[in-house]
Amino acid sequence: MKLPKTLEKVSEFFKRLPGIGKKTADRLSLYLLQLPQEDLEAISKHLTQLKKTVKKCQNCLNLTEEDLCSICQDNKRNKDIIMVVETPLDLIAFENGQIYEGVYHVLYGKIDPLNNIGPDDIFIKELLTRIRNNINEITEIIIATDPDMEGEATAMYIRDKIKEIDYKERIKVTRIASGVPIGANIEFADYMTLKKSIQGREVFK
Repeated sequence: MKLPKTLEKVSEFFKRLPGIGKKTADRLSLYLLQLPQEDLEAISKHLTQLKKTVKKCQNCLNLTEEDLCSICQDNKRNKDIIMVVETPLDLIAFENGQIYEGVYHVLYGKIDPLNNIGPDDIFIKELLTRIRNNINEITEIIIATDPDMEGEATAMYIRDKIKEIDYKERIKVTRIASGVPIGANIEFADYMTLKKSIQGREVFK
């Protein structure tokens, strides 16, 4: 038996989302059908406005509805230390644990030659420009890319590029410690693991 055409269209959309198979997509579609009409209209409104209102922070590229995200606007944050993360979800993982008081830079990916993703396809140039423009203020760059092969390649590329800019080695470049298991994704790590990874970070040579 096939779902009615409208439900089928909704289910097809859900199947395009990461980690959603046909059965889950069908269940979600049927669940939406049970919601009051006003809830569906509210969801529709927010989805329609999503790309119009949410944008990237002009400083760190975190998601925001203003020119600067709440972290970059916070004068209590230590602006001398920048943590480099792959995605906004990684940033949220560190923020949820309240274990880090510096600021961030979001790459939106990692170098992955097998999938044709090179340094120019993620926001590395923006990071390097930010470092170059604040070379006398920044004291440390923490590279917090995932500890898998692609994350390591990205971390090494960034480290080498920073060395080219900071030839006097005024900025300490560190890598999160092995509190995060090899091959793991930061967004799924618990806050104590992330806390240990920051506390145990080492100079990235």
